[in-house]
Amino acid sequence: MLFTKHKNLIRWIFIGFSFVIIALILWNTYMFFQSFKAEERIKMENWSAAQRDLIKSSNLDGDIGELPLQILQSNTTTPMIMVDLNGNIEHNNLDEQNAKDTAYVKDLILEFEQENQPIEIIYDGKVLNTLYYGNSPLLNKLKYYPIAFVLILVLFAGLVYNFYRSTKIATQNKLWSGMAKETAHQIGTPLSSLIGWTEILKMEEVNPEYIAEIEKDINRLETITERFSKIGSVPTLTKTDIVKETLESYDYLKSRSSKLIAFSIDVPNHEIPVQLNAQLYSWTIENLVKNAIDAMKGKGKLSVQIIASEQDVKINVTDTGKGLSKAQFNQVFEPGFTTKKRGWGLGLSLARRIIEDFHDGKIKVAQSEIGKGTTMQITLKTIGKPSVS
Repeated sequence: MLFTKHKNLIRWIFIGFSFVIIALILWNTYMFFQSFKAEERIKMENWSAAQRDLIKSSNLDGDIGELPLQILQSNTTTPMIMVDLNGNIEHNNLDEQNAKDTAYVKDLILEFEQENQPIEIIYDGKVLNTLYYGNSPLLNKLKYYPIAFVLILVLFAGLVYNFYRSTKIATQNKLWSGMAKETAHQIGTPLSSLIGWTEILKMEEVNPEYIAEIEKDINRLETITERFSKIGSVPTLTKTDIVKETLESYDYLKSRSSKLIAFSIDVPNHEIPVQLNAQLYSWTIENLVKNAIDAMKGKGKLSVQIIASEQDVKINVTDTGKGLSKAQFNQVFEPGFTTKKRGWGLGLSLARRIIEDFHDGKIKVAQSEIGKGTTMQITLKTIGKPSVS
């Protein structure tokens, strides 16, 4: 209980502590880099001193001794360029092919001068040579270590975030699936009672038209119950005529919508077979139509159109509502996104899951213009060629 109450505080403390550790590691790396750079500076100063002893011994025809020679020969990694009073250049630990290029060497001298302060080799009060040196390969690798470390941390943080997010989504999906199945179970009890009362009304010789309408709503409730029971499980797809299923959903919604909505439908007069789960497909059409009616604020024109080809079939639902901006074309399918003052923002995200995840189809905003309306389009693969009656 205490952990749950202070969960956010503990999370921020953990994040802050992680940043402190990262900062300390980066600071220690920086200090180590500077310390290593200072040691290389001492090596180069010793090398320049050995070079001065070599010049001194050559002028005096004396013996230079073993130590200066060992120092001069010991540097096999640090790149260096030595320039004398006459502009003559000597180099060490450079690529021989590149060293022949004068322009390349001059650019390298400027680069070395920026990396490290040049060392002057003075003898007898005169600057005989100037030593330019760059960072050793090890020092260059160490220089990029903090960047690599930060990138690794970012990748690791991304993996942890994705794992946490996917776990959270899986838990939420499990919760929603359980709630949906429980809702289906709860609806089942009064639904069975309604079916029984309908039979009694038939025996009482009530107007058959009233009973027919009640039975339509009972069938609708059965469909809704079946929809909720399928959430959380992979639905079964069967070969179904998309035209027939669309017409049934259209007729039901039209009869129970405002008379201020002018409905129209344009469908082929032949079957178009697709792999379909009828309950979930009708749910998708219902969501699209209800969204269209809401966008028109209960007054306008709504049309449904089916366009078939040899490979697929397109179902367009068009309204004359307020329309969408291009930036909202993909946002409308995100869970929680809604343009209504009251709404969960789940209808279109559910429609996308039904069409794309369960039916291997596509759903998108085909066309929309602010103040003129929107066309939502579903695309499903057909089975063979449509049969013309």
